[in-house]
Amino acid sequence: MRMALLLALCIPVLAAPPPLDAQAPDPAALAVRLAGMTAVTGYEQAMVDTLLTLMPGAVRDRAGSAVLRLGRGAPARLLVCPLDEPGFVVGDVRPDGYLTLHRVGGGVPTMFDQQLEGQRVRVWGRRGGVPGVVAVRSVHLTRGRTSAEEPFTADRAFVDLGAGAAADVTSLGVTVLSPVALAKRPHAYGDSLLAAPVAGRRASCAAVVAASRAPVTQGSVSIILAVEQNLSLRGLLTAANEYGPFAETLIVDGMPGEPGALRDRADSSAGRRPAGLGAVRWLAMPVRYAGTPVETVSLPDVGAMTTRLRAWIGGGR
Repeated sequence: MRMALLLALCIPVLAAPPPLDAQAPDPAALAVRLAGMTAVTGYEQAMVDTLLTLMPGAVRDRAGSAVLRLGRGAPARLLVCPLDEPGFVVGDVRPDGYLTLHRVGGGVPTMFDQQLEGQRVRVWGRRGGVPGVVAVRSVHLTRGRTSAEEPFTADRAFVDLGAGAAADVTSLGVTVLSPVALAKRPHAYGDSLLAAPVAGRRASCAAVVAASRAPVTQGSVSIILAVEQNLSLRGLLTAANEYGPFAETLIVDGMPGEPGALRDRADSSAGRRPAGLGAVRWLAMPVRYAGTPVETVSLPDVGAMTTRLRAWIGGGR
Protein backbone atom coordinates (compact mmCIF):
# COMPACT_ATOMS: atom_id res chain seq x y z
CA MET A 1 0.00 0.00 0.00
CA ARG A 2 2.79 2.39 0.92
CA MET A 3 4.63 1.49 -2.29
CA ALA A 4 1.54 2.23 -4.40
CA LEU A 5 1.14 5.59 -2.66
CA LEU A 6 4.78 6.51 -3.30
CA LEU A 7 4.48 5.61 -6.97
CA ALA A 8 1.35 7.72 -7.26
CA LEU A 9 3.14 10.70 -5.74
CA CYS A 10 6.06 10.27 -8.14
CA ILE A 11 3.97 10.24 -11.32
CA PRO A 12 3.79 14.04 -11.67
CA VAL A 13 7.55 14.32 -11.16
CA LEU A 14 8.33 11.66 -13.76
CA ALA A 15 5.81 12.94 -16.34
CA ALA A 16 7.25 14.05 -19.67
CA PRO A 17 7.59 17.83 -20.23
CA PRO A 18 5.01 19.46 -22.51
CA PRO A 19 5.79 19.57 -26.26
CA LEU A 20 8.23 22.30 -27.25
CA ASP A 21 5.63 24.35 -29.15
CA ALA A 22 3.31 24.23 -26.12
CA GLN A 23 5.89 26.25 -24.20
CA ALA A 24 6.11 28.97 -26.87
CA PRO A 25 4.48 32.35 -26.17
CA ASP A 26 1.16 33.15 -27.84
CA PRO A 27 2.01 35.08 -31.05
CA ALA A 28 -0.90 37.54 -30.83
CA ALA A 29 -0.31 38.37 -27.16
CA LEU A 30 3.40 38.75 -27.84
CA ALA A 31 2.69 41.11 -30.76
CA VAL A 32 0.71 43.37 -28.43
CA ARG A 33 3.49 43.27 -25.85
CA LEU A 34 6.27 44.12 -28.32
CA ALA A 35 4.14 46.86 -29.93
CA GLY A 36 4.25 48.67 -26.58
CA MET A 37 8.05 48.74 -26.53
CA THR A 38 10.46 51.36 -27.90
CA ALA A 39 13.70 50.62 -29.78
CA VAL A 40 14.98 53.79 -31.44
CA THR A 41 17.85 53.07 -33.83
CA GLY A 42 21.04 52.73 -31.81
CA TYR A 43 19.10 52.37 -28.54
CA GLU A 44 17.61 48.89 -28.89
CA GLN A 45 19.29 47.28 -25.88
CA ALA A 46 16.36 47.40 -23.44
CA MET A 47 14.23 45.56 -25.98
CA VAL A 48 17.02 43.04 -26.60
CA ASP A 49 17.12 42.39 -22.83
CA THR A 50 13.45 41.40 -22.97
CA LEU A 51 13.88 39.22 -26.06
CA LEU A 52 16.72 37.29 -24.43
CA THR A 53 14.31 36.24 -21.68
CA LEU A 54 11.74 35.11 -24.25
CA MET A 55 14.11 32.92 -26.29
CA PRO A 56 15.91 30.33 -24.14
CA GLY A 57 19.49 29.91 -25.33
CA ALA A 58 19.66 33.28 -27.06
CA VAL A 59 22.66 35.57 -26.51
CA ARG A 60 23.66 39.13 -27.35
CA ASP A 61 26.27 39.30 -30.12
CA ARG A 62 28.96 41.93 -30.55
CA ALA A 63 26.62 44.19 -32.54
CA GLY A 64 24.03 44.06 -29.77
CA SER A 65 21.49 41.88 -31.61
CA ALA A 66 19.67 38.97 -29.97
CA VAL A 67 20.96 35.73 -31.53
CA LEU A 68 19.66 32.17 -31.25
CA ARG A 69 21.50 29.38 -33.09
CA LEU A 70 19.72 26.10 -33.70
CA GLY A 71 20.89 22.79 -35.18
CA ARG A 72 24.29 22.27 -36.74
CA GLY A 73 26.01 21.76 -40.06
CA ALA A 74 24.85 22.45 -43.61
CA PRO A 75 22.80 23.92 -45.06
CA ALA A 76 23.23 27.00 -42.89
CA ARG A 77 20.27 29.39 -43.02
CA LEU A 78 19.63 32.83 -41.53
CA LEU A 79 16.35 34.27 -40.24
CA VAL A 80 16.37 38.03 -39.58
CA CYS A 81 13.86 40.46 -38.09
CA PRO A 82 14.90 44.12 -37.64
CA LEU A 83 14.20 45.67 -34.24
CA ASP A 84 14.83 49.37 -34.62
CA GLU A 85 12.46 52.23 -35.35
CA PRO A 86 12.88 55.88 -36.39
CA GLY A 87 13.02 58.29 -33.49
CA PHE A 88 14.78 61.19 -31.83
CA VAL A 89 17.33 62.01 -29.15
CA VAL A 90 17.51 64.91 -26.72
CA GLY A 91 19.57 67.62 -28.38
CA ASP A 92 19.72 70.01 -25.44
CA VAL A 93 18.27 70.57 -21.97
CA ARG A 94 17.30 74.23 -21.74
CA PRO A 95 17.66 76.22 -18.49
CA ASP A 96 13.85 76.47 -18.29
CA GLY A 97 13.50 72.65 -18.33
CA TYR A 98 12.33 72.22 -21.92
CA LEU A 99 14.10 69.71 -24.17
CA THR A 100 15.03 70.18 -27.81
CA LEU A 101 15.34 67.26 -30.21
CA HIS A 102 17.44 65.86 -33.04
CA ARG A 103 16.19 63.14 -35.36
CA VAL A 104 18.23 59.90 -35.33
CA GLY A 105 19.87 59.08 -38.67
CA GLY A 106 18.36 56.62 -41.12
CA GLY A 107 15.29 56.48 -43.30
CA VAL A 108 12.02 57.87 -41.94
CA PRO A 109 8.41 57.70 -43.20
CA THR A 110 6.81 60.60 -45.03
CA MET A 111 5.88 63.49 -42.71
CA PHE A 112 7.50 61.71 -39.78
CA ASP A 113 8.37 64.93 -37.92
CA GLN A 114 4.85 66.31 -38.40
CA GLN A 115 3.44 63.28 -36.54
CA LEU A 116 5.25 64.53 -33.43
CA GLU A 117 3.72 68.00 -32.95
CA GLY A 118 1.42 68.20 -29.93
CA GLN A 119 1.74 64.47 -29.16
CA ARG A 120 2.68 62.48 -26.08
CA VAL A 121 6.22 61.11 -26.07
CA ARG A 122 8.39 59.07 -23.78
CA VAL A 123 11.99 60.00 -23.02
CA TRP A 124 14.21 57.10 -21.96
CA GLY A 125 16.70 58.21 -19.32
CA ARG A 126 18.91 56.42 -16.82
CA ARG A 127 15.93 55.81 -14.54
CA GLY A 128 13.56 54.51 -17.21
CA GLY A 129 10.89 56.13 -19.34
CA VAL A 130 9.69 59.65 -18.54
CA PRO A 131 6.37 60.85 -20.05
CA GLY A 132 6.33 64.16 -21.85
CA VAL A 133 4.46 66.13 -24.48
CA VAL A 134 5.63 68.10 -27.51
CA ALA A 135 4.50 71.70 -27.21
CA VAL A 136 2.38 73.41 -29.85
CA ARG A 137 2.56 77.02 -30.87
CA SER A 138 0.03 79.37 -29.34
CA VAL A 139 -3.00 79.74 -31.59
CA HIS A 140 -3.40 83.31 -30.31
CA LEU A 141 0.12 84.40 -31.22
CA THR A 142 0.24 82.66 -34.60
CA ARG A 143 -3.00 83.82 -36.18
CA GLY A 144 -2.73 84.83 -39.77
CA ARG A 145 -0.27 82.11 -40.76
CA THR A 146 -0.11 81.45 -44.49
CA SER A 147 0.31 78.26 -46.48
CA ALA A 148 3.82 79.42 -47.37
CA GLU A 149 5.01 78.90 -43.80
CA GLU A 150 7.46 76.02 -43.36
CA PRO A 151 6.02 72.85 -41.81
CA PHE A 152 6.85 71.74 -38.30
CA THR A 153 10.13 69.79 -37.93
CA ALA A 154 11.88 68.10 -35.02
CA ASP A 155 14.40 70.96 -34.97
CA ARG A 156 11.56 73.26 -33.87
CA ALA A 157 10.17 70.92 -31.20
CA PHE A 158 10.11 71.66 -27.46
CA VAL A 159 9.39 68.75 -25.13
CA ASP A 160 7.76 69.47 -21.78
CA LEU A 161 8.43 66.94 -18.99
CA GLY A 162 6.78 69.11 -16.37
CA ALA A 163 10.22 70.28 -15.23
CA GLY A 164 10.79 73.89 -14.20
CA ALA A 165 14.57 73.92 -14.60
CA ALA A 166 17.44 71.90 -16.07
CA ALA A 167 18.22 70.46 -12.62
CA ASP A 168 14.72 68.95 -12.49
CA VAL A 169 15.36 67.21 -15.81
CA THR A 170 18.64 65.82 -14.53
CA SER A 171 16.90 64.44 -11.45
CA LEU A 172 14.63 62.43 -13.77
CA GLY A 173 17.68 60.72 -15.29
CA VAL A 174 17.26 62.49 -18.66
CA THR A 175 20.36 63.87 -20.38
CA VAL A 176 21.51 64.94 -23.82
CA LEU A 177 21.23 61.95 -26.25
CA SER A 178 18.48 60.21 -24.25
CA PRO A 179 16.24 58.55 -26.89
CA VAL A 180 12.74 59.90 -27.51
CA ALA A 181 9.77 58.34 -29.32
CA LEU A 182 6.02 58.65 -29.49
CA ALA A 183 4.34 57.15 -26.43
CA LYS A 184 3.37 53.56 -27.23
CA ARG A 185 -0.28 52.76 -26.55
CA PRO A 186 -1.13 49.65 -28.61
CA HIS A 187 -4.82 49.71 -29.48
CA ALA A 188 -6.87 46.65 -30.39
CA TYR A 189 -9.93 47.41 -32.53
CA GLY A 190 -12.34 45.70 -34.86
CA ASP A 191 -12.44 41.94 -34.45
CA SER A 192 -8.71 41.28 -34.67
CA LEU A 193 -6.73 44.42 -35.55
CA LEU A 194 -3.82 46.02 -33.68
CA ALA A 195 -2.67 49.62 -34.16
CA ALA A 196 0.61 51.08 -32.91
CA PRO A 197 3.72 52.78 -34.30
CA VAL A 198 5.88 50.25 -36.23
CA ALA A 199 3.25 47.57 -35.51
CA GLY A 200 4.24 45.59 -38.62
CA ARG A 201 7.85 45.21 -37.56
CA ARG A 202 6.92 44.42 -33.95
CA ALA A 203 4.35 41.81 -35.04
CA SER A 204 6.88 40.21 -37.39
CA CYS A 205 9.45 39.92 -34.61
CA ALA A 206 6.76 38.47 -32.32
CA ALA A 207 6.19 35.74 -34.91
CA VAL A 208 9.93 35.02 -35.01
CA VAL A 209 10.13 34.70 -31.23
CA ALA A 210 7.03 32.48 -31.12
CA ALA A 211 8.46 30.23 -33.87
CA SER A 212 11.98 30.06 -32.45
CA ARG A 213 11.32 26.88 -30.46
CA ALA A 214 10.50 24.83 -33.56
CA PRO A 215 12.87 21.85 -34.03
CA VAL A 216 15.43 21.98 -36.84
CA THR A 217 15.38 18.75 -38.83
CA GLN A 218 18.26 19.50 -41.17
CA GLY A 219 21.29 21.76 -41.11
CA SER A 220 21.42 24.85 -38.90
CA VAL A 221 19.44 28.06 -38.47
CA SER A 222 20.70 31.35 -36.99
CA ILE A 223 17.86 33.60 -35.77
CA ILE A 224 18.85 37.27 -35.51
CA LEU A 225 16.69 40.02 -34.04
CA ALA A 226 18.84 42.70 -35.57
CA VAL A 227 19.84 46.17 -34.39
CA GLU A 228 20.43 49.30 -36.51
CA GLN A 229 18.75 48.02 -39.66
CA ASN A 230 17.49 51.51 -40.56
CA LEU A 231 20.90 53.15 -40.33
CA SER A 232 23.73 50.85 -41.38
CA LEU A 233 22.47 47.24 -41.45
CA ARG A 234 24.86 46.70 -38.56
CA GLY A 235 23.04 43.69 -37.13
CA LEU A 236 22.73 42.00 -40.51
CA LEU A 237 26.35 42.70 -41.46
CA THR A 238 27.61 41.29 -38.18
CA ALA A 239 25.50 38.16 -38.62
CA ALA A 240 26.82 37.61 -42.14
CA ASN A 241 30.44 37.99 -41.02
CA GLU A 242 30.15 36.16 -37.72
CA TYR A 243 27.94 33.19 -38.55
CA GLY A 244 27.95 32.94 -42.38
CA PRO A 245 28.20 32.14 -45.15
CA PHE A 246 24.58 31.09 -45.49
CA ALA A 247 22.83 29.14 -48.20
CA GLU A 248 19.59 31.05 -47.64
CA THR A 249 18.40 34.15 -45.76
CA LEU A 250 14.82 35.01 -44.88
CA ILE A 251 14.10 38.60 -43.75
CA VAL A 252 10.74 39.29 -42.07
CA ASP A 253 9.26 42.76 -41.61
CA GLY A 254 6.12 44.80 -42.08
CA MET A 255 5.16 46.04 -45.55
CA PRO A 256 2.17 47.99 -46.91
CA GLY A 257 -0.66 45.68 -47.90
CA GLU A 258 -4.14 44.46 -47.03
CA PRO A 259 -4.41 42.08 -44.06
CA GLY A 260 -5.08 38.46 -44.78
CA ALA A 261 -2.22 37.49 -47.10
CA LEU A 262 1.47 37.38 -46.19
CA ARG A 263 3.80 38.56 -48.93
CA ASP A 264 6.64 36.23 -49.88
CA ARG A 265 9.06 37.50 -52.52
CA ALA A 266 12.65 37.31 -53.66
CA ASP A 267 14.90 40.18 -52.59
CA SER A 268 15.30 42.71 -55.41
CA SER A 269 18.30 44.48 -53.87
CA ALA A 270 20.65 41.50 -53.61
CA GLY A 271 23.47 43.50 -55.13
CA ARG A 272 23.37 45.91 -52.18
CA ARG A 273 23.25 43.20 -49.52
CA PRO A 274 26.37 41.96 -47.69
CA ALA A 275 28.09 38.92 -49.13
CA GLY A 276 27.47 35.52 -47.60
CA LEU A 277 23.68 35.69 -47.28
CA GLY A 278 22.94 33.26 -50.12
CA ALA A 279 19.48 33.42 -51.70
CA VAL A 280 17.57 36.22 -49.93
CA ARG A 281 13.80 36.28 -49.58
CA TRP A 282 11.34 38.54 -47.74
CA LEU A 283 8.31 37.39 -45.79
CA ALA A 284 6.24 40.50 -45.10
CA MET A 285 3.48 41.19 -42.60
CA PRO A 286 0.79 43.21 -44.46
CA VAL A 287 0.32 46.64 -42.87
CA ARG A 288 -2.32 49.33 -43.22
CA TYR A 289 -1.40 53.01 -42.68
CA ALA A 290 2.31 52.15 -42.79
CA GLY A 291 4.67 54.67 -41.23
CA THR A 292 1.99 56.38 -39.12
CA PRO A 293 1.26 56.25 -35.37
CA VAL A 294 -1.74 54.00 -36.17
CA GLU A 295 0.10 51.46 -38.33
CA THR A 296 -2.24 48.46 -38.27
CA VAL A 297 -1.79 44.69 -38.52
CA SER A 298 -4.17 41.76 -38.28
CA LEU A 299 -3.48 39.44 -35.33
CA PRO A 300 -4.44 36.32 -37.35
CA ASP A 301 -1.63 37.29 -39.76
CA VAL A 302 0.80 37.06 -36.83
CA GLY A 303 -0.34 33.50 -36.24
CA ALA A 304 -0.07 32.70 -39.96
CA MET A 305 3.48 34.07 -40.08
CA THR A 306 4.41 32.05 -36.99
CA THR A 307 3.19 28.87 -38.69
CA ARG A 308 5.17 29.69 -41.85
CA LEU A 309 8.31 30.39 -39.85
CA ARG A 310 8.04 27.18 -37.85
CA ALA A 311 7.90 25.25 -41.12
CA TRP A 312 10.85 27.21 -42.53
CA ILE A 313 12.97 26.70 -39.42
CA GLY A 314 12.20 23.00 -39.56
CA GLY A 315 13.52 22.80 -43.11
CA GLY A 316 10.38 23.45 -45.18
CA ARG A 317 9.18 26.45 -47.16
